[in-house]
Amino acid sequence: MTQLRLALAQVNATVGDLPGNAALVRERAASAAAAGADLVAFPEMVLTGYPVEDLSLRSSFVEASRACVQQLARDLAADGLGETPVVVGYLDRVTDVESQLDVEAAARAGSGRDERGVVGVPKGMPQNCAAVLHRGLVVARYAKHHLPNYGVFDEFRFFVPGRDLLVARIGGVDVAVVICEDLWQDGGPVERAREAGAELLLVVNGSPWERDKDDTRLELAQRRAREAGCPLAWLNLVGGQDDLVFDGDSLVVAADGELLARGAQFAEDLLVVDVDLAQNGLDPQALPAGVQHVVVSDRPATAGRERPAVEAVERERLDEVGEVWAALQLGLGDYVRKNGFRRVALGLSGGIDSALVAAIAVDALGPQAVTGISLPSSYSSEHSRSDADDLAARTGLDYRTIPIAPMVDAFTAGLGDAMTLSPVAEENLQARVRGTTLMALSNSEGHLVLATSNKSELSVGYSTLYGDSVGGYAPLKDVPKMLVWELARWRNAQAVARGEVPPIPENSISKVPSAELRPGQTDQDSLPPYEVLDDVLEHYVVGAQGRSELLEAGFEAEVVDEVVGLVDRAEWKRRQFAPGVKISSVAFGRDRRLPITTHWREQQSR
Repeated sequence: MTQLRLALAQVNATVGDLPGNAALVRERAASAAAAGADLVAFPEMVLTGYPVEDLSLRSSFVEASRACVQQLARDLAADGLGETPVVVGYLDRVTDVESQLDVEAAARAGSGRDERGVVGVPKGMPQNCAAVLHRGLVVARYAKHHLPNYGVFDEFRFFVPGRDLLVARIGGVDVAVVICEDLWQDGGPVERAREAGAELLLVVNGSPWERDKDDTRLELAQRRAREAGCPLAWLNLVGGQDDLVFDGDSLVVAADGELLARGAQFAEDLLVVDVDLAQNGLDPQALPAGVQHVVVSDRPATAGRERPAVEAVERERLDEVGEVWAALQLGLGDYVRKNGFRRVALGLSGGIDSALVAAIAVDALGPQAVTGISLPSSYSSEHSRSDADDLAARTGLDYRTIPIAPMVDAFTAGLGDAMTLSPVAEENLQARVRGTTLMALSNSEGHLVLATSNKSELSVGYSTLYGDSVGGYAPLKDVPKMLVWELARWRNAQAVARGEVPPIPENSISKVPSAELRPGQTDQDSLPPYEVLDDVLEHYVVGAQGRSELLEAGFEAEVVDEVVGLVDRAEWKRRQFAPGVKISSVAFGRDRRLPITTHWREQQSR
């Protein structure tokens, strides 16, 4: 029995910021070394950020990543950390002749793409890799084997798969290194790790968060540890990247599946754990095919060293709604910061959607960075105005009031006899005047405008294009209406538990939803009740169920035909909507790709 002190650096990398990400690695590596770590690991593609998408197809970016990892190795040594092995994810390309021949053979067989970018091997043959850095050098590299091509992933487009498993001897311990999807596939690298006699399986990840996954990662890690016959360390990125949020939640399990340590959710963390390892007696002279063994450090990590044991850590976990709030807060905050904005602005209607977005923005950025604007029209109720006032007072955000009725009247008068607006056009005009006002503020003062529409509205097209849909980011884009209310109640309850003022006025939560674009208007004038609508949308949008399946699920035919028709006709609107935090398994955008121009209607499937 031997012991390895492992440090998992759960960090928030920024796509394309190679110098900044390298500096982050150096900083966390120093902290890990100070804690006595024998091995420090960083997440998947931490040097480039993840996902890099078509940046991987630019040779300039690939070469910058390759140069960065080499320089990082030298910088770590210059920092006095050269004796501490560091594993980092980065972007590389196929370099050796044998791998080149494998790629060309795949292309000839029809499963690849040649250098002209014709079939399936990406131009330049980039690879999603992990490197082991030691004594100023890149001493070993591993290329991801299994490239996911589902949901938000499109890695067949970007990368060439690797071939061999890397087993690196570190501190006398044989550590198998794999990347993310390699763990999800039966057999493959995990089976080779067992055959090779690896004593620790290290998995570096860029695994986005979504709701309703239960604890599948822990269950998978426990199962794979038992299959590999050794402890398993699962390390994840944290942070927002466009519509994706990485939640961290790194973990270490023993060979029998026992949870040894677990990192923070939705926050950076340095998880240091002493892992007890059985000496499996790997014989480098009798390795199975497809295994590359590299000796980094043969001297046992504990030899001649006295150090106090580190206490195993398991960070407190959030409840289900708390996870959603944390994802929305992190996703919005990182989108603002990483894109160079300093302030955000949104329209405050007094309703639940704008109130929730404001509360998320204040949590993410602080009240001094959030501007809320009340834009009352001639149809705005007194309670809507007072509810917006109340929210501003509760949160402390920058609050302004700009009545739009004079602008709407001036626009209508300016049309003269040339055009008579229909009732719908009059309603939409109010929303578009509000949108124009918000964008004028953005242009004048540099705010990022936040769209406040939720997933239910976006699904059925109840969001005025260039009106309430205006904005550069949409925090509620993947949040159904029923969850909007649940989040608001959860956030207020958290405030009460901490002895704080609840940020969202109770009246905004309890009143009947209305766009207030005509007298006495409510959302349910033209939509099913939201509890019914959201249920249908979950089956149709997320579950991709057809009409017959929806009817079998118990929905009324009239409701199904109405909702499905609205969803299908609104595809063109959704294509023009701002990005927003993905929280479900099927969000509009990367997950759901339907043609705008199509004559198919689901009602035809009767």
